[in-house]
Amino acid sequence: MTATGAEALNLAAALEVNAGARPDHPAIVSGDRMWTHAEVAAEVRALASWLCAQGVTKDDVIGVALRDTPDHLMMIFAVVRLGAVLLPLDWRWTEAERTRVATHFGARMTICEPDAEPGAATPALTMTQLRSAPVGADDPPFVLDPDLPLLMSLSSGTTGMPSGPELTHPQMLRRFWTHWINLGLNADHRYMSATPLYFGGGRTFAMSILYAGGTVILFPPPFRPGELCAEIARRGATSLFLVPTQLRGLLELGADELGPVRALDVLISSGAPLDPQERSEIGTRLNTNFREYYASTEGGGISLSTPQTRARCADSVGRPVFGVEIAVVDDTDVPVPAGTVGRLRYRGPGVATRSFSKDGHHTDLLRDGWFYPGDLAEMDAAGFVTLRGRAKEMIIRGGVNVYPFEIETVIRSHPQVADVAVMGVADARLGETVVAACIAKDASLDSGALLDWCATQLAPYKVPAQLRMVSSFPRNSAGKVLKAELLDLFQTLDTDLSQISS
Repeated sequence: MTATGAEALNLAAALEVNAGARPDHPAIVSGDRMWTHAEVAAEVRALASWLCAQGVTKDDVIGVALRDTPDHLMMIFAVVRLGAVLLPLDWRWTEAERTRVATHFGARMTICEPDAEPGAATPALTMTQLRSAPVGADDPPFVLDPDLPLLMSLSSGTTGMPSGPELTHPQMLRRFWTHWINLGLNADHRYMSATPLYFGGGRTFAMSILYAGGTVILFPPPFRPGELCAEIARRGATSLFLVPTQLRGLLELGADELGPVRALDVLISSGAPLDPQERSEIGTRLNTNFREYYASTEGGGISLSTPQTRARCADSVGRPVFGVEIAVVDDTDVPVPAGTVGRLRYRGPGVATRSFSKDGHHTDLLRDGWFYPGDLAEMDAAGFVTLRGRAKEMIIRGGVNVYPFEIETVIRSHPQVADVAVMGVADARLGETVVAACIAKDASLDSGALLDWCATQLAPYKVPAQLRMVSSFPRNSAGKVLKAELLDLFQTLDTDLSQISS
């Protein structure tokens, strides 16, 4: 099939280009099975035909609630080939959660796992049902449009209703550019997909590798850190993206087990910021070409920390990626002097400009052309960006701004602390006060001893008024700590936080 020029307007067309240019090159590897680029293109055509037979057309919203399988990855491209809009749904959600989100975004149907409960409001089809249905056109045409919607890049988590920034094909393509230009990914890479495809980062990296003609090796969580190392070696993977929680697990391993990770061409982290000590240890022990990719759901890549940027400014998340402009402003949107903490904003060709609306009334996500992710940051005269936390998480204690990220960085440096979450709770006298939940590496560390240590490392107003030792944190699919759930439990003083599960 000829797709010349179409790949710029419909990302799925690149699969046909790859099928012609490198038909026998591995495209997807999962378990004992390998799909070539020719096979992937043929399967995407077949899936698109089945969707056509179900009446799917341009602008229809299609929910995809599948496990991290080749079917999931190929269904993404089948949906977008038709000009339909992908609605990512976590297959682990209950039927009520899935139906609530699918209904909110006006999904025409949802593609689910065979064991999924049937949706109450949105028709749900399994892959088996879809493949047994009558087939439509053998070769459904690509829907081409310079402003064609691609997907709702949903925020993670299941508490409340996710937001739905609408991402177009050209905007996603510009996000791919940063993978190629700033991260060095290309058609020769064997990328190990070890984060959920439902999660924006995991999905986008896998899509960009397939688009470029490379190989995606599916190794979905859960897995032990040692199992990941063994799989990297077994598959000959060259690139890997992990969230900080997964990287911290790798840091617990010995040097011998970490050999395959050190051999990767590039190791990438995103999803949540790391502290300077972690960046240094990951770059030293795990991979010398470790890159921290500061990104957001709405905007894609924002800045990049590399070995070179860390040598000059270890605290920063690096400099802006290709095509992205960053500014730090005050509460009136006026840029602040270099080195001053303010609200970060950015703009670029990969930033979503509007949120999806099933009634056609879209909401503009930008303010005077800039997107504000809600992060506090400072930027020096050389363009290095240092995060100072989330604006909504900033604690105002007695009129003084306290940044949880700073306190978390200090507490995490304690040799017996595995992880920490710092929050603010209401206080009648001070307005807010600092509290912390910690996961210890061993049971010998108690909260009293840790608080005493904090008093030697932090100014008095930054030392937590309460500190609880817990066994684990509640997290979303991206590995981020759900502080709202932790905070609810903190405010219920008789609750045993050790019962929280991830």
